[in-house]
Amino acid sequence: MARISRFIIVASLAAATLLAEEPKCNGAARECDQQIRQMLSGRRYLGATIDDRNPGLVVKSVHENSPAERRGLKAGDRLIALNGKSLTQSTAREFKQAIADARNTGQLFMIVSRRNAYLKLEIRLEPYTKEQINKIVAAHLAQGHTTRADAH
Repeated sequence: MARISRFIIVASLAAATLLAEEPKCNGAARECDQQIRQMLSGRRYLGATIDDRNPGLVVKSVHENSPAERRGLKAGDRLIALNGKSLTQSTAREFKQAIADARNTGQLFMIVSRRNAYLKLEIRLEPYTKEQINKIVAAHLAQGHTTRADAH
C-alpha cells in the first residue's frame, strides 16, 4: 500500500488526484486496482494542481468539472490565504497539509490574487466520483503495469 500511495498525489490538490511520474508498481494489477479504489473511496478533493514558486504558490491548472473549477479558481491565480492561514511564503507541502486539515469540514475559504486584484473563493471539497476513480485506476494500470504485462 505504501508503494501505491507514493505514486498518487491526492490533492485534494490536492488535490484531483494526479499520477506522479510514471509509476513502477511491483504489485499485481488487480491488487493495485483494489488498493487505489479503497484509498480514494469517500476521499474529498479540490481539483487543482499547484506550482511551488518559492516563495508562494500559483495554480498551475484546474481540472475540468472539479470543485475548484465550479467555484472559479483559475490557472495563474496566486494563492494568498487558505482558511485564515497566509500562503504567501508557503510551500506545496504546506498547502497539501492545509487541505488535509480541512478535510473534516470540506470547506475552504481562499484568497487569491488575479490580475492585481484579490478575490475570495469559497470551495467545498467533494468526494471523487466513480468515473474519476476509474480514470485514475486505468491510468495507473496503463503506466505502471505495461512493463510487467510485456514481460510475461
